[in-house]
Amino acid sequence: MKKIILLASVIAATLLSCNKEEVPALEFTVNEDLSSYTEIASLNLGGAGAAEITTFDPTTKRLFAVNNGKENKIDVIDFSNPASISVIHSISMTPYGGYVNSVSAYNGKVAAAIESTDKQAAGKIVIFNASTYAEEKVITVGALPDMVTYSPDGKYILSANEGEPNAAYTNDPDGSISIIDVVNNYAVKTVNFSSFASQLTDLTSKGFRVFGPNKDFVKDIEPEYITVSDDSKTAWVTLQENNAIAEINISTGTITKISPLGFKDYSVTTNATDISDRDNTIAFNSWKAYGIYMPDAIAYTNYNGTPYLFTANEGDSREYTAFSEVKRVGTLNLDPTAFPNATILKGDTQMGRLNVTSTLGDKDGDGDYDALYSFGARSFSVWNATSGQLVFDSKNELDIKAKDLGVYDDTRSDDKSVEPEAITIGRVGSKLVAYVGLERVDALAVYDITNPTAPVFIKMIKTGDAPEGVLFISASKSPIQQSLIVVSSENDGLIKVYKATKL
Repeated sequence: MKKIILLASVIAATLLSCNKEEVPALEFTVNEDLSSYTEIASLNLGGAGAAEITTFDPTTKRLFAVNNGKENKIDVIDFSNPASISVIHSISMTPYGGYVNSVSAYNGKVAAAIESTDKQAAGKIVIFNASTYAEEKVITVGALPDMVTYSPDGKYILSANEGEPNAAYTNDPDGSISIIDVVNNYAVKTVNFSSFASQLTDLTSKGFRVFGPNKDFVKDIEPEYITVSDDSKTAWVTLQENNAIAEINISTGTITKISPLGFKDYSVTTNATDISDRDNTIAFNSWKAYGIYMPDAIAYTNYNGTPYLFTANEGDSREYTAFSEVKRVGTLNLDPTAFPNATILKGDTQMGRLNVTSTLGDKDGDGDYDALYSFGARSFSVWNATSGQLVFDSKNELDIKAKDLGVYDDTRSDDKSVEPEAITIGRVGSKLVAYVGLERVDALAVYDITNPTAPVFIKMIKTGDAPEGVLFISASKSPIQQSLIVVSSENDGLIKVYKATKL
């Protein structure tokens, strides 16, 4: 007994002698039945546009939710009892600009990414106190900051600045990344991709896309979403329209690599999909077409010393007044050698309704299409972060599971299908788990990724309408000492909370 007391005293003295920031957070895990997820709470923030992205601050037990419904604001939600949640405050974005696109919390601070009222002008990252809601810092970043995140150690904030053009395509800002040094009074460095312009030919040969009326390398790149390594040294950013992932050295504030993602072959049996919204059935078949991965959300994990990146392969397109890349196969002139049965294929119940890009496929420049490239890959993928190689793709499993659940939307078969948009990773007991938000079937897919190179499907769960954000709260940070999933849906403004049964 004396030995135990002495040991406890030594530990206490050691902790007291440490700097507060150096004391590790108490970490513990709770084993849970991953197949038992059920909804325990739902909160309506105001209909369409009212619930997009959420973040959780454990120090205040508050959830912060992006709300661009009737007004641009951040709703603050009491999350002390996850089964009974309510809005207790709102922070107006009016003083800062237009839409708030993303939020991220760390140790009592909340960073918000806010675009300018002039969408092509510089945006802002604004830091708020999670307890008092007071503004603590306003940082100017690139145009259209679309996603913001703290590094795991809290020393940096990173912003993906999408830099979309205006409708007339007369003003197209640089796509950029902002790295904010929290410790150094929020000093910011914003970098674009100009140093890679000389590599365009090589990058394009591997599936990288630079396109638009002026085909400008720096302006055409559009950063979308960021994930950061556990050691806070490296970040990876999806370049959605460009079909690539960029790597960032955080401490030096430099972009170190662009990894093009290539294309998915829908003629392969395991990738079979339904591409017609006019065939009056849900039938997965092989087609002579490709999918452009074009991921939205991205998540990181490390397995046996190898870093892996998980992507939700949503797909996106450029559709503006002055320029649109979207065409239906039925309107295209198909090469007779590549498509000898073109007349049949162009029918509405065949390939005719499939939306494809007009910027790829005319391989010999003769005005007809030798190959067809559609938006997204109807899947999530795992990439080796070091080599950039694809190590896993869910192929057509999300489509099949959505059909089995009775939520597959055949009217979206021609346009990105289940549309995987969000992905996040969390540790539940001894398991590593991926949660994939499926925007067009209003569902969440749960996968055991304890071995990241071989994910195993566990369950698909109904969510609100068009889940935009998926947040994992670990047991060590949860108000109930059990992991939780928070899903925010932009079409109905619902925040839903899910919990699994303890084992």
